[in-house]
Amino acid sequence: MSSENQLQTDDPQGAGPRHVAIIMDGNGRWAKNQGKLRISGHKAGVKSVRRAVSFAVSNKLDALTLYAFSSENWNRPQQEVLALMELFVWALDSEVKSLHKHNVRLKIIGDISRFNARLQERIRRAEELTQQNNGLTLNIAANYGGRWDIIHGVRKIAERVQEGLLRPDQIEEETLSPYLCLNELAPVDLVIRTGGEHRISNFLLWQVAYAEFWFTETLWPDFDEQVFEGALNAFAQRERRFGGAAPGGA
Repeated sequence: MSSENQLQTDDPQGAGPRHVAIIMDGNGRWAKNQGKLRISGHKAGVKSVRRAVSFAVSNKLDALTLYAFSSENWNRPQQEVLALMELFVWALDSEVKSLHKHNVRLKIIGDISRFNARLQERIRRAEELTQQNNGLTLNIAANYGGRWDIIHGVRKIAERVQEGLLRPDQIEEETLSPYLCLNELAPVDLVIRTGGEHRISNFLLWQVAYAEFWFTETLWPDFDEQVFEGALNAFAQRERRFGGAAPGGA
């Protein structure tokens, strides 16, 4: 199997991204601008998810990873968190058949143990239904944090060291990578963040090491095919060197 660096440097210059990750930001501000409750913004955001997935399928992306609920989002008002959980259940129930019909494989990444049993069962069913599909892989990051992801992987390695299966001086990047989320997919090529913010917010800290970043003022419920196309066009203009020198440069 190709290494992570090989996967990245084999990408032809100017080609489109294989794996796009999106930090979906701005639902609350969108709702406030509309004079509506925050949950209305989240519901509108589900429609944007549908558009983004359709665009990803049409443009033959290998993977689309969406940051839906971070491990820090539990700090939001309880009523909003409960409404988000119900919306998550509803979205799984209403969208999974369509995803399956379009050959999309759904994966939920993150620590789902904190979710209630009803939601965990919906997740299990949705993943099971779509697990044999070989089109777009749609990853929904739910109760996910990049630091949690890395610590979870480090604990797995520590267990191997404790069992005498691995020496500390044998630990390399390739040792940790298999224990992280998305390890079976092509590396993230492009990270999009909506809503005008310019930070990573604990999202895929390891996986976006060589990704390009693209920021837009567009609030997530207004994110459409044209904005997504703009991000891909911007990506195509980037010169990706992965630490090497520019062609003909020093």
